[in-house]
Amino acid sequence: MALDELSRQKVWQIVAAIPAGKVASYGQVAELAGLPRQARAVGRMMGQLPKDSRLPWFRVINAQGRISFALDSDGYKRQRQRLEADGVEFIGERINLKVYRWDGLAEN
Repeated sequence: MALDELSRQKVWQIVAAIPAGKVASYGQVAELAGLPRQARAVGRMMGQLPKDSRLPWFRVINAQGRISFALDSDGYKRQRQRLEADGVEFIGERINLKVYRWDGLAEN
């Protein structure tokens, strides 16, 4: 399902609010934007952002605490590099969501 402009704006606001050193899942972003069960739509939106977007898209991951790009892809490497530069640590290919998951509040 494609999101209307108001829904897209809400998603962008949520993603912009994720603080450095924290991550949120696609589903969590959808929930916080008032779009329950729209994780895939959020994922599509993140994939359609312009290359020069200043939105911290890299802080959005899947519900298993993993980056959704293929492991050997440039997208995976770019997202992991940005997350690590942000202070997010990986255990293998996974992020410990108990430590790095954003709780959805403005300040964390």
